[in-house]
Amino acid sequence: MRIVVVGYGMAGARLADELSLSEHEVTVLGAEPHPAYNRILLSSVLAGKYQSGDVALLTRGAKARTGVAVTNIDPVLRTVSTVDEVFPYDHLVLATGSQALVPPLPGLDAAFTFRTLDDCSRIVSAASGAASAIVLGGGLLGLEAARGLALRGLRVEVVHAVGHLMERQLDPGASRVLERTLDGLGITVHLSAAAVSASVRPESVEDAASLTLSDGRVLTADLLVVACGVRPETTLAREAGLTVDRGIVVDDRLRTSDPHISAIGDCAQFGATVGGLVAPAWEQARVLARRLDGDDAAVYLAPEPITRLKADGIDLAAMGSLDSADEELSFTDPARGTYARLVIRDGKLTGAVLLGDNPSVGQVIQLFDRRAAVPSDRRALLLGRAFGGEPAKVDSPALMPDAATVCQCNTVTKGQLVRCWRDGARSLDGVIAGTRATTGCGSCKDAVSGIVDWLVAA
Repeated sequence: MRIVVVGYGMAGARLADELSLSEHEVTVLGAEPHPAYNRILLSSVLAGKYQSGDVALLTRGAKARTGVAVTNIDPVLRTVSTVDEVFPYDHLVLATGSQALVPPLPGLDAAFTFRTLDDCSRIVSAASGAASAIVLGGGLLGLEAARGLALRGLRVEVVHAVGHLMERQLDPGASRVLERTLDGLGITVHLSAAAVSASVRPESVEDAASLTLSDGRVLTADLLVVACGVRPETTLAREAGLTVDRGIVVDDRLRTSDPHISAIGDCAQFGATVGGLVAPAWEQARVLARRLDGDDAAVYLAPEPITRLKADGIDLAAMGSLDSADEELSFTDPARGTYARLVIRDGKLTGAVLLGDNPSVGQVIQLFDRRAAVPSDRRALLLGRAFGGEPAKVDSPALMPDAATVCQCNTVTKGQLVRCWRDGARSLDGVIAGTRATTGCGSCKDAVSGIVDWLVAA
């Protein structure tokens, strides 16, 4: 088949890579001027840990065109048009991603957004001569931007309209501990602070930006970054007559309302859920690749989201629902920046928040992912320590079941890591290359390294 993929982001690039060994003719069209890159690592680029070339994604076996914006889709003729060319297709995949959401406030359209590699480059350039910054938005993206700027030595203020940070993932208790941690890192947080207008003066060297709040306060800084979330990019789909709600509506086979068009990634809406995390996007790419290769049994089952925020001085994992259940355990140590809350129903973990130094975080993620029974020693699971004060016993790789997911982003199990090793990958780099483990957010690298060390010793 002639397969055209519109969008050369993390979802489109992964689909092209999954199809690299097929006999299909795959063409990928990307509007951005860069090859596909790992968007999760943009905060590390912002912090100066990585250069832009360090976050590139490898795409094998596809004709990838960058800097090519699609202007029209004709579902009748089955063609995709750009300004200069027309591409016929047998199957079209929309992986158009999402756009930064900028609230409709006076003056805010002149602020920086934090979504693309070009956005990151512009912020880095402006930050080189700056001493302070305001970040509008206290969600995951906003806190990543704030930490990246703080690591460059800027004084950072985060403005969030809601009463606690990351309200989709955290409870107020976790937010209070996180606020204290951020304060120690040079980041001031303003909660329940609604912005009403902004002013950005690029020609000014100092205090080039100001943000006016609903209570009359005016915050000033050298630059203003908007990180208020994202909105699925659905313009082409709407104009082509596809069914669109908040995102492009797809079924469990990733099909849109046109059987010759699929959608994956941030632009796709499965049930009531739109994208936003890498693990579902890459799982959608894997399932769709199997279907395009003729596997009619392949269906998409949305994974339970696990959110990780892992930056210098911040280690956060949030998963599942924090609604009341049969059992609830919590522990708070604000002085050490530690917070833990576990929600248990029918003897199984249904939600958790772990912030700071929590030795049991790996075990908690495994229990949540596997829907396994929670150990009887709840305190050891909560604190990472047993009643006698000794570290809790965490399953060694030898005891870990093969079905345990080690890399959440790429859905790589312990069994797949072992098989890759047995097939000849005799190093950490070899196992990573063979399974893609650690190539998403990177938070599983210690676990993967531990399994490789165990294999070496064995």
